[in-house]
Amino acid sequence: MAEFILRRILQALLVLIVMTVLVFFGVNVIGNPVYIFASSECDQECLARIIADLGLDRPVWEQYLVFMGNLVRGDLGNSFTHGVPTLDLIFERLPATLELAVMALLMALAIGLPLGMRAGLKPDAFSSRLIMGFSMISFSVPVFWIGLIMIVVFAVQLGWMPAVGRGETVMIFGIDISFVTFSGLHHLILPAFTLSLIMMALVIRLTRAGMREVLYSDYIKFARANGVRERRVLSLHVMKNILIPIVTVLGMEFGGIIAFAVVVESIFSWPGVGKMLIDGIAVLDRPLIVAYLIFVVFMFVILNLLVDILYTLLDPRVRLGAASA
Repeated sequence: MAEFILRRILQALLVLIVMTVLVFFGVNVIGNPVYIFASSECDQECLARIIADLGLDRPVWEQYLVFMGNLVRGDLGNSFTHGVPTLDLIFERLPATLELAVMALLMALAIGLPLGMRAGLKPDAFSSRLIMGFSMISFSVPVFWIGLIMIVVFAVQLGWMPAVGRGETVMIFGIDISFVTFSGLHHLILPAFTLSLIMMALVIRLTRAGMREVLYSDYIKFARANGVRERRVLSLHVMKNILIPIVTVLGMEFGGIIAFAVVVESIFSWPGVGKMLIDGIAVLDRPLIVAYLIFVVFMFVILNLLVDILYTLLDPRVRLGAASA
């Protein structure tokens, strides 16, 4: 077990190093932020001074070495536009994005698991065909289109839900939280449901496939033959086995939701890190863009590592395979 975790940690460090190279050099070859910050009256001397202040007068490889040295100390630089550490900006906006992602994950599980189990238990029923059709639509329709339809129907025509904003927030342990207030929860429902649809479709399909595979296993037949109640068979024996692929996929999808909530946050004006990224791209705020991308890469690597460890706890065959290798 320890050898398995150590090997995964070393692989994670290698991925982080490679991604810092790709992200830093990829962002720094795009555009020139100096012309955005400089006024129209700024002459060559003024431009040179701005370039030196931003540290852009050095070669790119030297900028990268400085960046890596600061990264080791936990410093991802200061934002060009805000003039404050980029990590402070990310952590200031992160609670809003985490609220959105966690609520989307809970919605996907609360709706997707029962629907997937229903579709797996009775695959030929009309309701099961409707469920699978719903999952196919959720996969196929673009998220921005769903978000716009949600706003038009539930906010504009029916007036049930607010279209933009985060609602009222409460400070808890120094963090602004909105889901504990009625206004905040009211604002959270539409963007969270929009964001959850792709995950919901994945949960439905994975649950259905797992049900169809596990229901015909020998241990399920023996459990039923021994008189174990059907509810216990489904809740204990079946669910324990189908959760392995679901945990794996949702672990990666959760990181994807945080990383790619940009569209939903832009549509609903949700003040999260995704909307902050869009604002940073508009003004070529390189430190902010790089910091966000590095943060996302780090989050993906950590989530992947945690999923691997959790996988070994759910399925001992993973540990045995690693030991034999």
